[in-house]
Amino acid sequence: MVRLKHVHSYTDRHGRRRHYLRIPGRAAIRLPGEPGSAEFLAAYQAGLSGPAKAPGPRLPPRHAAPGSLDALAASYYASAAWAALSPSSQRTYRRILERLRAAYGHLPAAMMEAKHLRAIVAQDAGTAPAAANHRRRMLRALMQHAIATGLREDDPSRDVARVAYREGSIATWTEAQITQFEARWPSGSKPRLAFALLLYTAQRRSDVVRMGRQHLAGGWLKVTQQKTAARLDIPVHPQLAAELAQIPEGQLSFLLTPGGKPYSPNGFYMRFIGWCGEAGLPAGLSPHGLRKAACRRLAEAGCTASQIMAISGHRTLAEVQRYTREAEQRAMAETAMSRIKR
Repeated sequence: MVRLKHVHSYTDRHGRRRHYLRIPGRAAIRLPGEPGSAEFLAAYQAGLSGPAKAPGPRLPPRHAAPGSLDALAASYYASAAWAALSPSSQRTYRRILERLRAAYGHLPAAMMEAKHLRAIVAQDAGTAPAAANHRRRMLRALMQHAIATGLREDDPSRDVARVAYREGSIATWTEAQITQFEARWPSGSKPRLAFALLLYTAQRRSDVVRMGRQHLAGGWLKVTQQKTAARLDIPVHPQLAAELAQIPEGQLSFLLTPGGKPYSPNGFYMRFIGWCGEAGLPAGLSPHGLRKAACRRLAEAGCTASQIMAISGHRTLAEVQRYTREAEQRAMAETAMSRIKR
């Protein structure tokens, strides 16, 4: 599944996967083809550069009524729970909360029931189920804050179910695909360096693009994940060390654009997809697929879920146990079949 900014995907009632570009202040644009295909990326780029919707009338400053959902959100912004969130999470959550405030801020938070929250979550649930679930998550955070501040004694969001939908899966790179990429891009090339950083650190592209010499210390790579704020010390694998050794002296960031600047996460994604295409690899492979391949390799090497988490930075065992289960299943199946004499 391609993850690009402003792209929302869902599976319709006929089982077809739909993709839309939804930029605040503009009409939604349907993206044709499969994610990563030429027509998909062309429509995406055209949509990003399209004309913005004319701004509406300037609204006067909002004065939150005491006890309203609006006032509750303002209080949440000043809470310790909000301060504990990472900056990236705060930006994401604020966008959702501000839309809720604009539409439902006048409602009395203390009198809201599960049926009211369901109605809010259900808005556009048929066309944007992921967004509906994000809305539910923020309502739950507000209700829990209402309990913490004494505005409520119960949490009506507990009785509001998630919107069920089938998410597209991100393809895990196979060993054959890994070999094919390496055959096209030799050691010392920028694509090979980017590839090694992804595969041998198991980190997200948002973290890989920020890596540099300042993060190296005694054969270890020190990472603070942007999404989770998790701090990781990762041993530098020999394959990665070989690529890092070929970076010009004096270059601080590992990955630089042709203009000599660090990549943005989305800019790096588009560039990496291009390198995959030049290697003759199928559409749908992504940097995140290499993170999954790294976890798969660790599991197949006999690592426990906790050991994999120490590298990848996943927050819960459930997120990585599928890799160990799959590896154990393959090993047990191989052992079982070998015992059949004829």
